[in-house]
Amino acid sequence: MDQIKAVFNGNFDYIENIKVSPFSRAYTFSDSVYEVIPFYNKKSISFESHIERLQKSVDALSIKVDLNKVTDEINQLLSSSAFDNGYIYYQVTRGQDMVRSHIYSDKINTETFGYITSCSFETKKLNVMICDDIRWGRCNIKSTSLLANVLNMNNAKLHNCDEIIMHKDGILTEAGASNLFFIKNETVCTPSLSNNILPGITRSILINALSNKGIKVLEGDFNYLELKTASSAWLTSSTKGIAPIENIVNFDHSLSIDDPCYISCKEIFDSKFFG
Repeated sequence: MDQIKAVFNGNFDYIENIKVSPFSRAYTFSDSVYEVIPFYNKKSISFESHIERLQKSVDALSIKVDLNKVTDEINQLLSSSAFDNGYIYYQVTRGQDMVRSHIYSDKINTETFGYITSCSFETKKLNVMICDDIRWGRCNIKSTSLLANVLNMNNAKLHNCDEIIMHKDGILTEAGASNLFFIKNETVCTPSLSNNILPGITRSILINALSNKGIKVLEGDFNYLELKTASSAWLTSSTKGIAPIENIVNFDHSLSIDDPCYISCKEIFDSKFFG
């Protein structure tokens, strides 16, 4: 197995040599946020947008971090790597407690951690399961608190699914680790951003790319039952790119990956994402 290059609190090393305290608030409370920054042909994709979102996440949790230092560390990981294509995971934690305590001390130091790994960005056809969105009420913060996602996605795995599509009180939110798009009546639809939806960078790339081609994307509140009559659907994320949904197992509903609208969207996305 190739050694993974990483950085912890400013110190660069291989990940196997990094040691984290059990009193890290990332470990005890998920009191931390993260970003996943993809790169292709050794060039980061929408780097500034990822850093801006990280800033919003740390601000929402009142965690102080030097984003210039974060940027330098991410760039150093990228420049030192032999990978052409992949992603960098970067996490910011409030810090390490002296003893476990819900109320954190103002004197603890922010903890940072990042690593780089390869990713092929190969398009994969997905089987998905519809499920209730049981996550907390601030999913627009990219928090490491992902237990609800883990439970739902591993339950879906038991049904031979690759991903989930969640709804809250019948209204579509997002997938377990992706944003959702679907085609209905030849219109590209996606759930509107809210506290229940992470503002995906890849989602934004696609919407802007389609807009530049004169293709309107309808953002709104959609009932999950509308997917029963969708002609095609797909998920977007920093590591999936744009991945078509082949089957929704709850509905026994197959979607077309040859839908002209989907093919057009993928071509436009790929030219923007990997161009």
